[in-house]
Amino acid sequence: MDASEFPAGAARNAEAGNADGNEFLARRFESHRSHLRAVAYRMLGSAAEADDAVQEAWFRLSRTDAGRVDNLGGWLTTVVGRVCLDMLRSRKSRAEEPLETHARVAEVSAADPERDALLADSVGVALLVVLETLTPAERLAFVLHDLFAVSYEEVADIVGRSPVAARQLASRARRRVQGAQAPDTDRVRQRRVVNAFLAAAREGNFEALVELLDPDVVARTEVGVTTGAVAVARGASSFRHFGYLARPALIGGRTGLAVYVEGELDRTLAFTFVRDRIAVIEIVTDHARVAEQDVELVEEGPR
Repeated sequence: MDASEFPAGAARNAEAGNADGNEFLARRFESHRSHLRAVAYRMLGSAAEADDAVQEAWFRLSRTDAGRVDNLGGWLTTVVGRVCLDMLRSRKSRAEEPLETHARVAEVSAADPERDALLADSVGVALLVVLETLTPAERLAFVLHDLFAVSYEEVADIVGRSPVAARQLASRARRRVQGAQAPDTDRVRQRRVVNAFLAAAREGNFEALVELLDPDVVARTEVGVTTGAVAVARGASSFRHFGYLARPALIGGRTGLAVYVEGELDRTLAFTFVRDRIAVIEIVTDHARVAEQDVELVEEGPR
């Protein structure tokens, strides 16, 4: 029987069956979404990127014979882990690009600041800061094994190493996490560091910038990440012209800088500090997200 002879009723039944199957699969996926988002957020430190990783997991599931998957939750966790690992490695490959490169990339969809704050609170700023200092493989091993109880055998499969090597990755990451200090919350001291950072950027003083940055500093925009004091200082020194337009501010309650161009808020930089140095710089350049920022200008004060 060829396609033209296939009964119309049977065709409708097949279509209905496919629709019911897709709806059932979607419901099963939704039951795992919050877990997958939690995994992805701890891996990536960005709510928008976490949602992208979860969405990619759904695309891969929809192209797979789910009936052959015995443990859907474990399968999805593995897929999200692999997607996040690829994203982290892509960040590292772009780590030497100057910040100016990321600041002029095309518009991206606005994130949800309230959701970002809730996620960050659930993880803890200190942990997120330390996770940023790990290699992609270390981060994956620690997050999946220590935070989500994924076996070393499964972690090894994701990172393409032996279970023993996966255990070593998690162990190294664990030592760094346990030995890390909590972020500095002294506003006066933070303000002095940011004022010094701003002065060094305005002067193009590369050495001074490096001294103000944690060796494993992370600078993140909506579309890319720069890691390491040398790479971030190089990018900051190329921001010299923006330095003269920047004003000290609280960005969502965090010590930071607000950059005004022709009287309009153009971008914001929010800082996290560890050991009297800048450990994370969150840079927002997307106009929609900039407009959502809670910005309170403050006096520049002493340096």
